[in-house]
Amino acid sequence: MAFPNGFFIGAATAAHQVEGHNIHSDYWAQELLPHSSFTEPSGEACDHYHRYEEDIKLLAEAGLNAYRFSIEWARIEPEEGKFDENEIEHYRKVIACCRRNHVEPIVTLMHFTSPVWLIRKGGWEAESTIEDFRRYAAYVTEKLGGELKYICTINEANMGLQLAAISRRFTLMAQQAAAKAKSAEGSVQVGMNFEKMMENMKYAAAENAEVFGTPQPQIFVSSRTPEGDALVFRAHQAAKAAIKALYPNIQVGITLSMHDCQALPGGESFAEAAWDEEFRHYLPFIQDDDFLGVQNYTRTQYGPAGQLPCPEGAELTQMDYEFYPEALENVLRKVHEDFKGDLIVTENGVAVSDDSRRVEFIRRALAGVERCLADGIPVKGYCHWSLMDNFEWQKGFGMTFGLIAVDRGTQKRTPKESLAFLGSYAQ
Repeated sequence: MAFPNGFFIGAATAAHQVEGHNIHSDYWAQELLPHSSFTEPSGEACDHYHRYEEDIKLLAEAGLNAYRFSIEWARIEPEEGKFDENEIEHYRKVIACCRRNHVEPIVTLMHFTSPVWLIRKGGWEAESTIEDFRRYAAYVTEKLGGELKYICTINEANMGLQLAAISRRFTLMAQQAAAKAKSAEGSVQVGMNFEKMMENMKYAAAENAEVFGTPQPQIFVSSRTPEGDALVFRAHQAAKAAIKALYPNIQVGITLSMHDCQALPGGESFAEAAWDEEFRHYLPFIQDDDFLGVQNYTRTQYGPAGQLPCPEGAELTQMDYEFYPEALENVLRKVHEDFKGDLIVTENGVAVSDDSRRVEFIRRALAGVERCLADGIPVKGYCHWSLMDNFEWQKGFGMTFGLIAVDRGTQKRTPKESLAFLGSYAQ
């Protein structure tokens, strides 16, 4: 089947990952710590801040009709309560560029990065963040709302609980290894020095205290408490109310990171618990939203003892995810059981060096979207992650998710075959 008229076929980016020199943000500060856990700093990134016209034009020329990008809070409000008019004008120009190229701008207000001042106040565990985010959302909407139809308030708002679970597993492993001292270092099939890791954690605590005023800054991608988890969604609700008060017709939603949670025999209760934590317990906060941004990359399987590793012999991506594009269809169907609003795939993609595998990933993922549409599930668009190879957070520039290659030395853009392939679905 062909996608219906008005269906979005687009690509996504996040400001910090592509713009470069995001100097007022918490991530920039963390990248520059002497004992940073980042492979490398973001620096100039892809210089999208200055090259957005070229990038949006490449997207449009390939046939894509939507661009999901984020507005950087740390640029807009570098100091608490002080808004930078020049920066809001920059994003006005980005939106205008989308319109000139017949591309629908889908804006995200907060994609992981926050202003340093917010983190100094307690970050994403502080009650005051709700009002701070509401005020920022109101300012952006007041200035740009007349030119927007879609706003995602917060990207992967459920990320904190996922990280908390991973953090608990890693801490347990580290504690066990430290207790067994040297003998444990040979029990993992990778060169580990747990004593050195623990030592670095002490350095990081002192360095964080200097920059953020606390040894454990609560950035957006910190392990979150249940209270912090709810706080993020209350911030979303406050922002949505502010947006709707100014422009009732803007479609407002949030995006969630979701795995295709699959149960093998005996693993049903683990899969259900994982899905509840990732999605279902948020329903009271989002059930009245105009749409939900669905973000999926792979599946997670569960057996009688809990989460399982990737199946033996599975194709793995650069991120060590299982190559499994069918996950997207399964997640869309599962979400639709409980959330009856519109669905937009705001991220789905794969980090591979062989672009023919990306083409195959897109082909299979979109076949699943088509089957969902045929069954009446209200999917309104698909935004591939990512428009270009970019700064993949702590992993640096080594992970290639992009439809466009970027030469880090010259910033030259080279569209990959996958860009035109994705664009062919929008023809």
